[in-house]
Amino acid sequence: MYEFNRQEYDERMKWYLDARFGMFIHWGLYSIPARGEWVRSTEEMPEEDYVKFFHEFDARYYDPRKWAKEAKAAGMKYVVLTAKHHDGFCLFDSQYTDWKVTNTPAGRDLIREYTDALREEGLKVGIYFTLLDWHHKDYPHYGDRNHPMRNHPECGNEERDFSRYVDHLHKQVEEICTNYGKIDVIWFDFSYDEMRGEKWGATELVQMVRRLQPGIIIDNRLEASGEGRGSLYRCQPEVYHGDFVSPEQFIPPEGIRDIEGNPMAWEACFTMNNHWGYCGTDRFYKPASLLIKKLVECVSKGGNMLLNVGPTAYGDFPKESSDILRQIGAWMERNHDSIYGCTAAWDKPKPEYGRITRNGNKYYIHIYENSLGPLPLVGFEKDKIVKVRDLADGHEIPLSNAWMHSDYPDIAFVDLGENPVLPDPVDYVLEVEMME
Repeated sequence: MYEFNRQEYDERMKWYLDARFGMFIHWGLYSIPARGEWVRSTEEMPEEDYVKFFHEFDARYYDPRKWAKEAKAAGMKYVVLTAKHHDGFCLFDSQYTDWKVTNTPAGRDLIREYTDALREEGLKVGIYFTLLDWHHKDYPHYGDRNHPMRNHPECGNEERDFSRYVDHLHKQVEEICTNYGKIDVIWFDFSYDEMRGEKWGATELVQMVRRLQPGIIIDNRLEASGEGRGSLYRCQPEVYHGDFVSPEQFIPPEGIRDIEGNPMAWEACFTMNNHWGYCGTDRFYKPASLLIKKLVECVSKGGNMLLNVGPTAYGDFPKESSDILRQIGAWMERNHDSIYGCTAAWDKPKPEYGRITRNGNKYYIHIYENSLGPLPLVGFEKDKIVKVRDLADGHEIPLSNAWMHSDYPDIAFVDLGENPVLPDPVDYVLEVEMME
């Protein structure tokens, strides 16, 4: 019987809190209509209209080794792929359904290839697994808030047995936890209305998952959703508590603390454009500069960032996504020490010109815009500063003794030189080492 143990929890969370940056991947049949992964629901599409995509799915360009290399080069430490999304389609070879990739023209178990590829690159393996299933006959249809047939009374639920569905759900999760080696993260999605907690048989489900995958990290969506926090937040963890809170398309204004005021683990997940699954007409991609700053913001508030890519119908990354990943990777190559192993600098005020992350006695000053004159390090005691360095190349940044800030003897200032243009126009990072 699983019981919450703080020491065990802290131990299994170490790598995750050190990593700070991961990749989300939404891919499935919905990548063919290319109008988002909720297309069946948003368009109230009957399954007989959706099944044509099942017969087209050939994964012709699917190369998880390339995916893994792109994630690693971008500075990501873990990846989470949709093994099964709400349409019920499985990217793995489940023995409990025919609605699976091995019965499509692709004809092979894509999760097996994915997990192998991640491990080859030294990345942690994450699996997304929906709690919903619009394909299963025993999942509520008519009247359910999300089901494609929610407005069709002829699809009533009189003959549906939800307990059979829960048994099906558990068996498929057991397959994932048994057949693919060590799984580092399982990302359940999502609870809503009365569909939460024990409605999913959550206690039994999590006991099984933790028995089969000791040390696995589980999100909080067995009891909450993107806007919820769960029982660990309430400091009364259920067996199925989430190991981290999962805000979606949103960064909490001040990070997340539990009701006793203790910082919590959390992970904000974001799309690169406006869709999770591939959308052929959505070219509204966020610039790499913005995403770098949002990664820094997450870490500066004690959180992780999970950045999504929606592969095309054929299984390759959109060019725009790959370009963004390369740009993020170039910044991470120079500045990763300010991300990995870092957290919020709770003891320092947020500077007007950027943000601060911290790893022990090293503080990372993220500068988004230059100052006029020497740059103030508010909250840093001058006599306790050991050294200041440019993080990207290691050169010394001297403390300033200029006359113009003599009225502020209690504030440390640094001299960035005569050039008003920062060496990195996106985020120029200083490493400030303090006495321990």
